[in-house]
Amino acid sequence: MAKFLKTTCAGIVLSAFLGLAAASAGDDLYVHIDKQGVYHFTDAPTSSKYVKARALSGGQPPQLIQDRYAGVIRDLSQKHGLRPELVQAVIHVESGFNPKAVSKKGARGLMQVMPVNLRRLGAENPFDPRENIAAGTRYLSRLLERYDGNLTLSLAAYNAGPTAVDHYQDVPPYLETRQYVQKVLLYYRHYRKSPE
Repeated sequence: MAKFLKTTCAGIVLSAFLGLAAASAGDDLYVHIDKQGVYHFTDAPTSSKYVKARALSGGQPPQLIQDRYAGVIRDLSQKHGLRPELVQAVIHVESGFNPKAVSKKGARGLMQVMPVNLRRLGAENPFDPRENIAAGTRYLSRLLERYDGNLTLSLAAYNAGPTAVDHYQDVPPYLETRQYVQKVLLYYRHYRKSPE
């Protein structure tokens, strides 16, 4: 029988979630955050909206790696009207704070910006942390403006491209994009709860 947990208290849920994910080595635990911000956990997902808990809880980068970029993230987030915690969350999901990361599709650096966007956004060296974060924050800011501040659609466009979001007028029905949006939102909530 499937086990479900449903709550709106993000702090308690995140702690429970991380503990459950660590404890359930043999069982797969899945999480879904609905439009009201309610977290749903299950070991028997009923739709593709659920993502594996281990994918969200594992591999958190050491604080020292995060701290290395904290000043740059803060400065460039402020410049482009973004919360630093959102940029941290995007970097965490995109590259795990690895400035040399390259995706299968060719996205590069901390914020995994595609080469065509890097050129448009004025970045010459995608592996330079400041240039990459400058390009990524500028792009994310433009997406938020394009989608009237709708964070979910903006993150979906960051992952799948604005053309896909415009076509579906919603988060595209791609598993990767749906999981991406949920992961970023989960880490965004986590970073906003973390002490300064």
